[in-house]
Formats: sequence, structure tokens, C-alpha cells
Amino acid sequence: MDLDTGATAWVLISAALVLLMVPAVGLFYGGMVRKKNVIATMMLSLVALALGIIQWIVIGYSLAFGSDVGGFIGSLEYFGLNGITIDGVSGGIPDMLFICFQMMFACLTLAILTSGVVGRIKMSAFLIFGAIWLTIVYAPLAHWAWGGGWAGTLGALDFAGGTVVHISSGFAALALALVIGKRLGYGSQTMGPHNIPLTLLGGVFLIVGWFGFNAGSALAANGLAASAFLVTAVACAAGALTWMALSWKGGKPNSLGFISGAIAGLVGITPAAGFVNVLGALVIGIITAVVCYTILTWRIRKGLDESLDAWAIHGMGGFAGAILTGVFAVAAIGGVGGLIEGNVMQFGIQILDACVAVAYSFAVTFALAWIINKIMGLRVTDDEEYVGLDIAQHGEQLAN
Repeated sequence: MDLDTGATAWVLISAALVLLMVPAVGLFYGGMVRKKNVIATMMLSLVALALGIIQWIVIGYSLAFGSDVGGFIGSLEYFGLNGITIDGVSGGIPDMLFICFQMMFACLTLAILTSGVVGRIKMSAFLIFGAIWLTIVYAPLAHWAWGGGWAGTLGALDFAGGTVVHISSGFAALALALVIGKRLGYGSQTMGPHNIPLTLLGGVFLIVGWFGFNAGSALAANGLAASAFLVTAVACAAGALTWMALSWKGGKPNSLGFISGAIAGLVGITPAAGFVNVLGALVIGIITAVVCYTILTWRIRKGLDESLDAWAIHGMGGFAGAILTGVFAVAAIGGVGGLIEGNVMQFGIQILDACVAVAYSFAVTFALAWIINKIMGLRVTDDEEYVGLDIAQHGEQLAN
């Protein structure tokens, strides 16, 4: 197929927008931690970006999109991008561009899962964990959905990463939090956000980037991309307003709740963006916000220290979105109808895909974190945690 310059331009822009989401996660998380851990928290996202790029070109892309091996993983035929040429074109866009676009997804996923360990993880341990996690958790999930693996072959729908990005990162964050343990003083000390405007700014950048994330997944400048763009906006708005209503206390709307709801709506629509209409997107945004809000409040009541709620928002939001895709999919849009159109089989496939992704990402992450913790330790010392990782890990701190 000849090069489509319009599609190429759009996917180039979309890749850049997804790249923007990685430091945006750092801003989003950085505003929610205590002042002594802001730099360290933002650094985790930046390191995830650099580490993800190297892992992707060396082995990640090949494992995700190489020739299928048993429905589980790709081959090593593209190790080090072997055989990828500058003039290769597939689907109207350069092969190199597809690699770049997918690479940003991997980096973003690794950045999201840092939610569970901010303020207490050693950078050395994170580097080792991140490289292995991308190889044995992210790459298989990407292959299952998009690279010829069992889920895609079965017919599971995941337009832009409900299982691959959000379920994997959210449940990985939960597993990491359980292995590394609670923050010192959790439950007895105030650990509220130190800079909500920073979180709001990061959230806005995430919202902007999400349009490249979802609409860019059409891999073309066409009607499907436009539809994905519109339903993304609808779900985002619905999620934001729903969460704000749920968290409205004393007659005062909560800004952190508003932006959290926006992210929840975006997570929910991610797997469905290329398969549902605007009314479906509206309902998905509302339901996902209710699910995420309920899980977050339950986590707090139970004293579970998954610090910044990637599990509640990304993990459970991705789980809800994957299943709701099987409810609201419209055959006239994505070629496959959902439960509302009488396709019970698709609904069942979505449930199976989501449950397998949850089990695999949680179990493998837990095992990996446990092993690394036993060998070298995931956590900084109590003294370092007390002082704060900005100073203890990076020798830097915010000015007073």
C-alpha cells in the first residue's frame, strides 16, 4: 500500500500527544504527593519514558508484534528492530511510525503503575522492575490484543488499550503496593496533595494527549478517527461531571474529584472508542466514574495504600470499560455489535478478556515485585522515606 501522507501526519501528531501524556502523569501524580517527594515522583515518569523507549526498540516491539508464538507472545524476529526499513509502509503509514506510536503506549503504561509505590521505591529497583515488567507483562498483553495473540483472534475488542494499558497498569500498581507495603505514617499522618493546581495541570495535559491516544488508534485520518475523538470528549465530560456530583460535599464541588472523574471517563472509553456511538460513550463515562469512585472510597475505608489510585481509576476503569465495550459496541461503527444489539457472545468474550488480563497482570507483577524485593529490596530505608525521596534519592528539593 502506498504512503498516505494525511494518515502519516495524523499518527505523527498522535504519537507526540501520547508522549506528552507521560510527563503529564508525572505532573498529575506530583501534585498529589507530599512536597518532599515531588521531584522523585515526577522522575519516575520521566525514567519510565526513557526506559520504555530503549526496551521497546531492543525487544518490546518484537515480543508484541512479531510473528505469533502460541497465541501468547511474539517472536524475536524484530529484535533490535532487525528487518524494519525506513521505506516500509503498512496500512498507509510508515512501519517506523507505527513502532513509535506503540512505543509511547508502553512508556505511558509503565509511568501509570508508579502510582502504587511513590514516596518509597528505590530508583535502582524501579529500573530493573520496569525493564522486566515491560517484557513479561506489557508485551504479552499487547500481543494478545493487537499482535495476533489469542484475545484478538478470539474477537476481543480493545481499540486503544483498555486491557493493554489500563488494566495492566492499574492492577500492577495494586500488586506493587501490596508487596512494598504502606507509606510510613499512613493512616496516622496527613498525606493530602501538596499542590492541586499541579495535578489539575497534569490532568489537562492528559486529557489533551488522550485524543491522540484514542483517535490516533484509528491509524488514519478518517471518519473513525473523528468518531473516536468525539466519543472520547463525551465520556471525559460525563465522567468529570459524574464524579464531581458524587464527591460534592458541603455544597462545594471538589476539583480533584472533577479531574479524577475526567480521567475515569477517558479510561472507560479507551477500549470502546472505535466501536461505540456518542450515547454509548455518555453512559460509559457515567458508569465508569461511578465504578472508580466506589472502588476508591472503598480502598480508603479499608486502609489499602495504593497511593495515587491507579488501581481504582485505571485498573477498575479499564475493567469496566472493556466489559461495557461488549455492551455498547455498534456494528455500524466498528463492524461488531454488542449486547444491546443482541451479540451475547461478544459480551462474554469481553468479560473473559478483561478477567484474564486482570489475573495475568496482577499475578505476574506480584511475583516479579516479590522476587526483586527479596533479592535487592524495592523500598528505601525508613530514614530516607522520612526525609523524602527528593533529597534521599536525587539530592534535590523544592525551594521554600
